[in-house]
Amino acid sequence: MPAPGRPARPGEPVELRLDVTAAWPFRLRGASSDGLFRRRGAAVQRLVHVGGEPVVVGAVEVGPQRVRFGARAATSEACRAGIERMRFAVGVDCDHRAFHEAHRRDPWLGRALRAFPHLRVRRRPDPWEALAWAICEQLIEFQRAVAIERRLVAALGARCERTGLRDAPSAARVAGAAPAQLASFDLVQHRAITLRRAALEVARGRVDLGAADHETGWHRLRAIPGIGPWTVEMLALHGQGRDDQLPAADVGYLKLVGRLVTGNPRARADEAEVRGFFEPYEPWSGLAGEYLRVSAAHGWLTAAASARSKSPPPKVARRTPSSASSAGEGPSSTSSALTGAPASATQRASVAAGAAIG
Repeated sequence: MPAPGRPARPGEPVELRLDVTAAWPFRLRGASSDGLFRRRGAAVQRLVHVGGEPVVVGAVEVGPQRVRFGARAATSEACRAGIERMRFAVGVDCDHRAFHEAHRRDPWLGRALRAFPHLRVRRRPDPWEALAWAICEQLIEFQRAVAIERRLVAALGARCERTGLRDAPSAARVAGAAPAQLASFDLVQHRAITLRRAALEVARGRVDLGAADHETGWHRLRAIPGIGPWTVEMLALHGQGRDDQLPAADVGYLKLVGRLVTGNPRARADEAEVRGFFEPYEPWSGLAGEYLRVSAAHGWLTAAASARSKSPPPKVARRTPSSASSAGEGPSSTSSALTGAPASATQRASVAAGAAIG
């Protein structure tokens, strides 16, 4: 590793660091359940690939709303691209001021907004990763989905020998795998075929997940059997930064909204009713969903419902979704995190400068 200020010698890895001031109150989240984001002290590290070149990238808080990013790769260009990926993943550049100003007194979300202004949607540094994981998580318990994702990473993902970090398998790598191999990771056969077909479309350039025109890619993905609105909305929300997209067919949302609008703990809304419930929060419906999850985890929805119990239940618009039905596509009821608190949402570490990439 070159000393600070000294140019790297030929063949020596390049290191780049960048300090960023967050656009809105910020706290760095911790490791991910699939093992791709890892904690090292107060820093979060990740292996990504830029044009096939491995980049070890990390982030650490160095002060109030100050985040230091670091990257190590063979070229400075790859380091810069890796830092951009990590900035996107941790959401340091997200400015939620308008959303908070509009809804901080909302009966369902307001308390969570005031308590956790730093909350972000948990993103993936590569939209393909978000799409692949969404397919893996269709109609399956969360822990089982995580086990499948870890098997995919171990068998097909690249590994950094120096750090032990792993990256998710690329679209090309998944496209080159036989459906039987993918099924051996505990994916049901038809979902393994769906995953491989999606990988082929991305690897061959027929679907450009990084294009500015997201909708064209979504339309092409929807032509693949097994990919419906929920999967595309998960891609959009977690892989493309589209806070306006809500995976409305998530069983957790169906149950929560059903309970809130009827007062019946066993009620279940339909997808159109969920979209109608979140319509007042547009264009931040996906972000609003994250805050509804936090409100549920802390028991604040019960208090809000009690306060409103003397009033008639709110009328929820029954909208026909612009996309076709996603029946049989969303996650199972136990896969949703809507009733569980985010593991690192309220934690903040004091850090040493320069810990981002070790």
